[in-house]
Amino acid sequence: MTGPSTLADGIPPVADLPQAREASRAGRFMRLWDRHQSLLPTLAALVLLFGMLIYAEIAYGKVFHAGTMSSLLVSFAPTIILAVGMTIVIVSAGIDLSVGAVVAFSSVSGVMLMNIGVNGWLAIVLMIVFGAIFGLVSGVMVQYFNVQPFIATLAMMFLARGLASILSTTPVTAPEDSPILLLATDWKIIDGPKVNDFTITPGLIIAVLVVIAAVFFMHRTRMGRTVYAIGGNESSTQLMGLPLAKTRVWIYVISGALAGLAAVVYTAEVGGKAQNVTGIGWELDAIAAVVIGGTLLTGGSGYVLGSVVGVFVIAALRLIITKDGSINPEYLTIITGAVLLVFVLLQRVLTRRSRT
Repeated sequence: MTGPSTLADGIPPVADLPQAREASRAGRFMRLWDRHQSLLPTLAALVLLFGMLIYAEIAYGKVFHAGTMSSLLVSFAPTIILAVGMTIVIVSAGIDLSVGAVVAFSSVSGVMLMNIGVNGWLAIVLMIVFGAIFGLVSGVMVQYFNVQPFIATLAMMFLARGLASILSTTPVTAPEDSPILLLATDWKIIDGPKVNDFTITPGLIIAVLVVIAAVFFMHRTRMGRTVYAIGGNESSTQLMGLPLAKTRVWIYVISGALAGLAAVVYTAEVGGKAQNVTGIGWELDAIAAVVIGGTLLTGGSGYVLGSVVGVFVIAALRLIITKDGSINPEYLTIITGAVLLVFVLLQRVLTRRSRT
């Protein structure tokens, strides 16, 4: 066997440059797809939202008016706050079924405290603290007593609802000079013709600030990244030495505190009225919004902003049913369930492809 006659003869042939570039582009596309395919359910929810709003505008009119949009934003501010807390819990592969009942207890107890002479601002703070206490109990049961999140928060749901019923079975109203009513003050941003004004309230501002804070918390803090790690692989989280126990307890404390805050905003919106039946089914609305927004029920993946989109999908469904008038309101539950099923199946398909 003879060696290469020249140095060039010893160099292996180079692949065709156009083919190499095409393979490189394909590889970059696949890597980009793998990295961002979790956004697909959120994008699908966004397309669904705009599709429903456009349909409602064509079919019924006056949907994209400033008055309609501001009314939707203000009325769904408490649901947005609940969905933010639920997102954090579900990303950690947990669940919180107590938030609706916590809203009822915090609302009734806060208004009753105001009526017996407790300072209004202090009562508002206590409403949030009461919610955080329920969350703390849930977190301790889940982390230190190894109780399933479903069972722990279900127990808190019955406890909070029962305590609210013990406090009062009839509606109670805050004093006329209570500061909680200030949170429902209308701030006119756009002065439109007739009643077509774009107005916001301090309660809506609170909801927006909660969303911004949650996005920062989940993506820019160590505890937020630990939440994703717990939902993704709890065993790996322990091996990496991340503060699993403390984080898991705080997850439920945050969810409970946000439920208390949602109670404050809702109570302000309804003129300071509180009753023990408030919040029935709200936990299901929050869970549906989170799943529609793209958060995996198995944990480890999800976005706060996606959950906000999910809230507005539910809001758009209610808007269509209200404007139509001929649709039975009970169909909202059926339609929401159908939409939820579609998004769960979409998540399942994407999860299988990712594992493959």
